This record gives sequence, C-alpha cells and structure tokens, in this order.
Amino acid sequence: MTKCILGGVSMLALSLSLTIFNGTNREPVKPAIVTEITEDSLYETHVNNLYSQINLEQTGLSHAVFEKALTGYYNLKKTGQVSEEKSILSIADFDKNSTEKRLWIIDLEKKKLVLNTWVAHGQRSGADKATRFSNANESFQSSIGFYLTAEVYRGQHGRSLRLDGMDEGFNSNARSRSIVVHGADYVSQGTINALGRLGRSQGCPAVPKELSNSVIDAIEGKTVLFINVTDQRYTSRYLNEHMAASFASNFDQQDTSSSPDSTLNI
Repeated sequence: MTKCILGGVSMLALSLSLTIFNGTNREPVKPAIVTEITEDSLYETHVNNLYSQINLEQTGLSHAVFEKALTGYYNLKKTGQVSEEKSILSIADFDKNSTEKRLWIIDLEKKKLVLNTWVAHGQRSGADKATRFSNANESFQSSIGFYLTAEVYRGQHGRSLRLDGMDEGFNSNARSRSIVVHGADYVSQGTINALGRLGRSQGCPAVPKELSNSVIDAIEGKTVLFINVTDQRYTSRYLNEHMAASFASNFDQQDTSSSPDSTLNI
C-alpha cells in the first residue's frame, strides 16, 4: 500500500515537473505594437486620401508631383498670401512631353479635378520635352517652381493673367519677364498633328485658346500654380513637409462623399 502511495506521489511529481518544464519553454508572449500617430503620418494619409478621392492617378498626375505641389500650397497658404475664397491648386508637370495633357487645375475644398489640358513651355526650353529652364530676362525659357496668380489684364494675347514667382532664383523674375497665363492657337491637337508637339511660348505657360477664359477664371486671384520639373538643383522653402503637415492638420476634410462636378478635359 505504501509503495502504491509513493508511486502515485512520484508520478504526480514527475507530471508537475514536466508541466513546469514545458511551461518555461513556451514562446514568450509578444507585446502589442503601438504605432505613434504624428502630424507627419496624418499628413501622409491626408495626401493619399486626396489623391485617391480626386482620382488623379487615372489622369496621369503622379503621386510624388501632387504631394510636392500640395505641400507648397499649404506652406504658401500658411503665409497668408493665398486666397481665402478659393482652394485652387494648379500643377503643370514639365517632366511630361508637350503632347500630353500636363496641366491640372484642382479644387481641394470640393475634392474635384476642374480641368486637365495642354500647356506650352518656352521656345528655348526644348522641343517636345522641356529640359532647360531660366529665370533670366530674354531667355525665352520656362521657369520652374511655385507661383501665385495675380491680376487679369488684356495684352497682345488677349485676356491674360499675371504671375508672381515665389521661388527666389528660379522664377522670381516672372513679373518683370511678363511670364503670364494666356491662350494660344499653337496649343492644340492641330499643332500636335502638324509638328508632333505643341507650339512653344516665350516662357509663358500658354494654354489652349478656346479654354483660356475658363483657365483664367478658375485660377485668378491669389491661387497657387506649381510648375514641376525633376531637377536636383531646384530647392524651395515651400517644400517643407513638416511645416505643411502642421498647417494641414486643421484642413477641412468633410464632404468626402459628395459627388464631384464634371471635369473639363479638352
């Protein structure tokens, strides 16, 4: 009887020791990963959401170019120089050939693409592709960077829109060079068919003549225009994403489900 009891105790002890041994060899419980939410990460989400909601990928506007332009828009708006009545951001992507519709006019408040069409570059900037840029008078080249639209006037090209360059050394001479938005007959499918490219300006971002009034009406009055080129020499104080994130955190993101108006794509 004693042997049976001792044997039972021994088996119980062995079982407990095995249980303890196995328990100590279990895989450690991994701690929950806590992701810190920062203004910068929220800004990245904001940019992604806008890009998706406006369906910009389908129009050929790259995410990287949109993010640069939007960052500049917020930083310029932060300075108080941008219109409080319009939330318009215009982007001309001169990384693209002139035969592509490389001008986008975007209403950020309504989250819609207002217009997507052609835009010309300067005579001495290149043929179909713009590769040379200048801020100098009489260069007949395009200037890259951020602009604010200014007053409307009538000149040799009819109704036109003055521009003020905001990037010192890159486009700051825009007004003295008479770099303006205007309509031109050479910005058309007919010119592309005849030359294999658009016609070229003396440095102005010229648009289709039949659309010039629509373009000017949409963007006049202290809105932002960004002329993009991938150029390692280009720098701008308005491309500070952290500063943009701080300002954009208060940006109104409501009405995301509202139906966008028709886009003018000519």
